[in-house]
Amino acid sequence: MSKKYLVTGGAGFIGSAVVRRLIEHTNAEVLVVDKLTYAGNPDNLAGVATSPRYQFARLDICDGRAMREAMDGFKPDAIMHLAAESHVDRSIDGPGEFIQTNVVGTFALLQAALGYWRDLKGAEKDAFRFHHISTDEVFGSLGPEGYFEETTPYSPNSPYSASKAASDHLVRAWWHTYRLPVVLSNCSNNYGPFHFPEKLVPLVTLNALEGKPIPVYGKGENVRDWLFVDDHAQALLTIVERGRLGESYNVGGNCERANIDVVRGICALMDELAPDARIGPREKLITFVVDRPGHDLRYAIDASKIRDELGWTPAETFETGLRKTVEWYLHNRVWWERIRNGGYRGERLGVNA
Repeated sequence: MSKKYLVTGGAGFIGSAVVRRLIEHTNAEVLVVDKLTYAGNPDNLAGVATSPRYQFARLDICDGRAMREAMDGFKPDAIMHLAAESHVDRSIDGPGEFIQTNVVGTFALLQAALGYWRDLKGAEKDAFRFHHISTDEVFGSLGPEGYFEETTPYSPNSPYSASKAASDHLVRAWWHTYRLPVVLSNCSNNYGPFHFPEKLVPLVTLNALEGKPIPVYGKGENVRDWLFVDDHAQALLTIVERGRLGESYNVGGNCERANIDVVRGICALMDELAPDARIGPREKLITFVVDRPGHDLRYAIDASKIRDELGWTPAETFETGLRKTVEWYLHNRVWWERIRNGGYRGERLGVNA
């Protein structure tokens, strides 16, 4: 019998990668639940939407009654919770939406899942899992040395990371208090196909393609651990299948890079893959801008726990993953042009602090 997965936020960047992997590489049945806000895009799922094992419901996770009805109708074996407001700059401009979706929404979803799980019987109840997907940003900022471990104390510094930290704590509380069978994961910076154009890698790629200025915060010295989204999707399926109950797993790409090095790498790829004599070398487009308020200096993940316990390691290096990503944007102009035509034009966000 095929397993059933309910994926919240399944039309988003990481969620859609999970859904595509489930449909294309397993015999699982999938119910995508998504509110379809600005970052939820049905085009992300066009390649699997015709599968008989795929279903979609446009719902808000804050609506606990609707979520419980969806669970009762679909009868999932696992819930993978990826629905979230997820961009630091947007959280600076409008923190209220982040509290509502990430904190209140997670609470409502947990309550619905708890009631659903309590009504299950026997083997179905024993096998059920609630997987909460989060970010390494909950840990705060690192200096030049060290790594985030699963036991690193939380110290979020942005409205976004604070809201995700709160949701992590709620999930752990529902495990310890109610014994809801949960697993958690915290990931480093994702990149790859279908990434909303406001994020660094696609924004730089598209600006380089069009000969527009490429904005870099501060001096570009902020460091992130970069994780290819398809590697992350595989890690998440590994965790929900085999992770220990009540445990959290850090998922990283083992690819630390300063932002300026990421930008220069994209510029070099664009010069190679899409040369344009009118634009010239893309590095000339780099424009240093006033830094983001409260910009964390460095994130780096120690992913040894998921490697040692569950056998997962990333398949892509940063160089191979970045090339695949840039090539995807060059070959999928219709996808990102639809987003731009819908209202997002690549303008800077997060300056209203």
